[in-house]
Amino acid sequence: MLDFPLLSPLGSSTVHLLLALGVGMTLPYWVDIRNNLHRAILLSATFLLAMRYIWWRGTDTLAPPGLTLDMLASYALFGFELLAMIGTVSSYIIMSRLKLRSDEADEHAGWWGEDEPRVAILIATYNEELDVLERTIVGARALRHRNKEVLILDDSRRDWLRDYCASQGVRYMRRPDNKGSKAGNINHCLDRLAEDPVPPDFVAVLDADFVPHRGFISRSLALFHDPRVGLVQTPQHFFNADPIQHNLGISQSYPDEQRFFFDHMQPSRDGWGIAFCCGTSSVCRWSALRDIGGLPTESVTEDFMLTLDLQDKGWATVYLSEPLTEGLAPEGLKEYVTQRARWCLGLMQIARSRLGPLARNNLRLRDRWSVVDSVLFWTTSFPFRIAVVVFPLLYWYFGTIVVDAQLADVLSIFGVFFLWGQMVQRVLMPGMVVPILHDVGQLIGAIPISRAAFTGLFKPKGHPFSVTAKGGDRTKITVQWQLMMPFVILLVLTLVGLLLGILFDRFSYQDAGDGKWVVLFWTIYNLFVLSMTVLACVELPRRERHIADLPDRGILVTDGNIRRYWIRSLTIDQARLRGLVLSEGTAGTLRVRDVGDISVEVIARTVDGLRVRLMPTTEQREALLVRFYAEGAAPGTARSQLGGLLAGLGRRLSFSGRR
Repeated sequence: MLDFPLLSPLGSSTVHLLLALGVGMTLPYWVDIRNNLHRAILLSATFLLAMRYIWWRGTDTLAPPGLTLDMLASYALFGFELLAMIGTVSSYIIMSRLKLRSDEADEHAGWWGEDEPRVAILIATYNEELDVLERTIVGARALRHRNKEVLILDDSRRDWLRDYCASQGVRYMRRPDNKGSKAGNINHCLDRLAEDPVPPDFVAVLDADFVPHRGFISRSLALFHDPRVGLVQTPQHFFNADPIQHNLGISQSYPDEQRFFFDHMQPSRDGWGIAFCCGTSSVCRWSALRDIGGLPTESVTEDFMLTLDLQDKGWATVYLSEPLTEGLAPEGLKEYVTQRARWCLGLMQIARSRLGPLARNNLRLRDRWSVVDSVLFWTTSFPFRIAVVVFPLLYWYFGTIVVDAQLADVLSIFGVFFLWGQMVQRVLMPGMVVPILHDVGQLIGAIPISRAAFTGLFKPKGHPFSVTAKGGDRTKITVQWQLMMPFVILLVLTLVGLLLGILFDRFSYQDAGDGKWVVLFWTIYNLFVLSMTVLACVELPRRERHIADLPDRGILVTDGNIRRYWIRSLTIDQARLRGLVLSEGTAGTLRVRDVGDISVEVIARTVDGLRVRLMPTTEQREALLVRFYAEGAAPGTARSQLGGLLAGLGRRLSFSGRR
């Protein structure tokens, strides 16, 4: 018989890969991502490939039993991978459904008739500066919903903030202690509101650094037409880049880390009836809050626990996937990691609480699954990410064979599973998950998050609430050495191990079979991931930047001369005017849409014009804040752009991206 190349094991594997690629390329032409049947078909196929892969790993690739380093390492890595795969499969099931409620909000807009419901807007604050609080308060006052009251809940008891609230005509509250942290602060306010002659019908919660868009209240209230709905959650968008976006120079071409959860996971959770509160940008029915006795204080993530508490009493949480607020993402890498470690710790506390999946309560099976899914995410994804970096080193330095597999099987089983998964993600979440960058986002906080996960599981009580710091001096380059050093060490060990193995044939290919190709692939991949992670630990200077702003026409008046020019890079105190040349110090007025005539002074010439200092009145400053933060579409980008990614990373690597 003739031995055709395509009939060989390697040729057959190539056919499998090409088949997966070919079918995957057709998906955009027939898949409707809003059709739950289409989603279920795609993710069921992914599930079957995942099961095929994990069965193969457990039956064909492990070291023989025995008290050897090979067996211990091989089984340990498989254990990490198996647990991570269980979490991945759980997310596949969740994402097989989708519920979008914009049409429902349109249909039931104004269901209350002529008398608007009374809404209390609670802004909890601890240590934020005025420039952070100002835009939130101004945005809350500018909401279109008329029957509202804005309340500032000050847990630092600052007299200057009390005076500022009086000047803004908003209600100021402080309490004698800080018991219960943020949840306790809100509960204190709820108790005071209950003493008012007319309590609110609904309560909206905003973080101190989150500005509501003008339709936030009216759009959210539309979903309360259903008397079973106790809470409506809306997504969080950010007007600044998160630390990874900023430090890698990809803020305009790569979505922030939260977009996957808010744009894709929460609508899918809502399809199962298990969307949950995320604190800020939510609205809750007053009667539901009083029914459960206020916000729970047993967890540092009181928002997720609030949803479980509501469901335990029969109240539903729903999700409205519309950009109705925007806020400040953590500006520093340390704050970014601390925030996520706090979320992780809080989920572990919930899992061990009276509302945990194994506790006696009135939660539905799907609510218990919701908690288990979140626990799986925090306890498996991040340790597995560390394991993927560490275990190849055992091969290069000790000759330990962790995965014993034939190359043909690797391609036809793992390769097909990986490729198909990427194609499905490309259809269901276009431009959302980018290999290497996605792993950088997980790896950079993997050590403290893993520590928080197991600390919370085994010691759920006695942990203080860690406030995410806002503001501060961000004008200098800062190297986060404590976060960076483990990755520098791993990068050096990986590079040295690879060089020893290839150049000097030390442990590299002895008795490893085709398993060496698996190790080689992950080693090279890890070098890229670790390099980008180290780079992301170098924090670049920041400056105020409004991503949503577009060039606009303006009228400049100087010495009686009227000129029309393009306004670029408009901020609260500066603007660039294109195509105009005037000497420094020239004074005049600049007419800005929806703001008015602002006094300005030329402060510098630029390549294409000049830069002016804005000197707005108090009213004009507030109008600028409303324009920047409370109006328009969502800031940032919702999907990655390959050209922009390559350009941004190229600038960052060449250091030309530094300002």
